[in-house]
Amino acid sequence: MSAVLSDQAPAKVNLTLRILGRRADGYHELESLVVFARLGDRLTLSPGGALGLDIDGPTAAAAGDIADNLVLRAAHALAERVEGLRLGRFALTKHLPVAAGLGGGSADAAAALRLLARLNALAHSDPRLGEAARQTGADVPVCLESRGRLMRGIGEILSAPLGLPALPAVLVNPGVAVPTKDVFAKLGLRPGETCSAAQELDPRQFNDRDALMDYMRQHPNDLERPAVALQPVIAQVLVALSDQKGCGLARMSGSGATCFGLFGSDREAEAAAQALASTRPEWWVAATVLSS
Repeated sequence: MSAVLSDQAPAKVNLTLRILGRRADGYHELESLVVFARLGDRLTLSPGGALGLDIDGPTAAAAGDIADNLVLRAAHALAERVEGLRLGRFALTKHLPVAAGLGGGSADAAAALRLLARLNALAHSDPRLGEAARQTGADVPVCLESRGRLMRGIGEILSAPLGLPALPAVLVNPGVAVPTKDVFAKLGLRPGETCSAAQELDPRQFNDRDALMDYMRQHPNDLERPAVALQPVIAQVLVALSDQKGCGLARMSGSGATCFGLFGSDREAEAAAQALASTRPEWWVAATVLSS
């Protein structure tokens, strides 16, 4: 196989994000309902030769040091587990904002693992893919299949895929980076401190839009408050989304700063995105659909 391989790296959106506590080793235990947007970065792989990575695209300038990119880290992690793994040169086109709470780097890494699996005829169920994903980063495992799931632990414990209704949405990033470590530090939990217990999963909670919205109203994003304390502009984004016609709920995704608004139809989401882009041209705004 010598043809260039290509895959989409869809944005991950945390519909809910509860912080259950902080373990003795310093990691935070979480419970998060995750879905994926119908937009994201694009990754290609040209087989053969030494492992490498090129980055371009609208948000490439913020992608950081290529040598430390999660795409290469994922490839190295899989090569450690698969003897004679065929590699090649990756080309990443960045469309998503960086350090934005959309799991962009993790989605890119997961796409790299999928491409390498195709190139080397590895089954999607090959346990070495999951091992490489877990070694690369906490959000990479859920991005491997890019399907709606409930994520627990530090991200490594995943429910079976959930059949969630499609949600027309608008994503907004105000152009500020919010490092995840800073948000967790602002949360202020001590090692060993607990906040709440994990909930029993009832798939009927996600059967239709009304049930899903009820679930979301009962399960917020616990990182929203500390993120707003670090970057108050996030609160402005949430108000701007909530003020748009048809917005049923506005919330921050992940550790921020990207926020999402959920709408009743694609038309309402498109109209809201156009209105926000015209009034706040310095913000990154995109209408999309969130789905499982």
